[in-house]
Amino acid sequence: MKRRVVVTGVGAVTPLGNTVEETWSAIKEGKSGIGPLTRVDADLFPAKVAAEVKDFDIEQFIERKEARRMDRFTHFAVASALMAVKDANLEITDEIADRVGVWIGSGIGGMETYEEQFETFQKRGPRRVSPFFVPMMIPDMASGQVSIYLGAKGPNACTVTACASGTNSIGDAFKVIQRGDADVMITGGTEAPIVKMALAGFCSATALSLNPDPNTASRPFDKDRDGFVMGEGAGVLVLEEYEFAKARGAKIYAEIIGYGATGDAYHITAPAPNGEGAARAIKHAIDDAGIDPTDIDYINAHGTSTPYNDLYETMAVKTVFGDHAYKLAMSSTKSMTGHLLGAAGGVEAIFTVLALKEGILPPTINLHNPDPECDLDYVPNEARKADIRYAMSNSLGFGGHNASLVFKKIEE
Repeated sequence: MKRRVVVTGVGAVTPLGNTVEETWSAIKEGKSGIGPLTRVDADLFPAKVAAEVKDFDIEQFIERKEARRMDRFTHFAVASALMAVKDANLEITDEIADRVGVWIGSGIGGMETYEEQFETFQKRGPRRVSPFFVPMMIPDMASGQVSIYLGAKGPNACTVTACASGTNSIGDAFKVIQRGDADVMITGGTEAPIVKMALAGFCSATALSLNPDPNTASRPFDKDRDGFVMGEGAGVLVLEEYEFAKARGAKIYAEIIGYGATGDAYHITAPAPNGEGAARAIKHAIDDAGIDPTDIDYINAHGTSTPYNDLYETMAVKTVFGDHAYKLAMSSTKSMTGHLLGAAGGVEAIFTVLALKEGILPPTINLHNPDPECDLDYVPNEARKADIRYAMSNSLGFGGHNASLVFKKIEE
């Protein structure tokens, strides 16, 4: 029999706040974390806005000397993981350490470190490149550092699937516990992509919104959407086997019951027509959960605010859910957080879990001119109270990666 898996702790650093509490409060109020681009010279780029993390101090969590040996994306992950474990009231002792694992994804890893060290290489030569260059840059180092700080000696991995990295990581960690290879997994996604090269690449690919107004630049499912807004941050969850969590008296946010992952086999950046790959991931997650499509009450959409993504995700939902697509609610919190790339799935899984626990559906803000082809209930502009039992979170990534998670309101 499959072992039950529950969420017992959450931690996040986002453009809306440096804790889950701050972030979730802003989400419920429909506030935007998007502002003018400040981390790099905005005059260099056609995109002028970003969803930047503000007033974050890693030294509140670790010592300065250690922090200097980590990239910003690792800072976010370590801080979020420490907050999540504290929230779960989990003590990782020698007795359980080898049954506690870490699985945190990142789409592009330490881009800031790469840029800085390449500039050093050009100006001062190879001998001046930091010996920490590679361990700071590689995407798996977020998981590595979290395991070191927490003493977690179980399975340790990093899924790199572009914008689906966080969701795939959570799904993969869920399966580790379900099959019995660990009792606890610290999992999610992290990203710090607001650097010159990443912005240049996404601008050249015409993926970013060119709307200079921070308040309206991210507008998923709106007819006037013109691209995503780049964001940064991390979202980390503590997953535990149900009986293990109950035995130690842990509070439980929700149960995770389904995971689906597919490949488009179509194009390096464009989604498969009609959302065919996304539809299969959604269906696989529902089948894995052992429920019917009509059981799903809410979907936290990938909803990037790009023309094709929003349309094809809408079509995928209609394919899987049929008439029920018009009865469920589906919103994009990227309208407020921007697109956190590999961290998106981690942060959005937290929103999905909190929506279940509190009975509040996050809104899609800036939805004022609906696209006629995007005609579902996207919870426009204001959060909504709703008693929901099953919820889903979707992520879709460059390379044709599609991932979906199903969560259930906890039943003791």
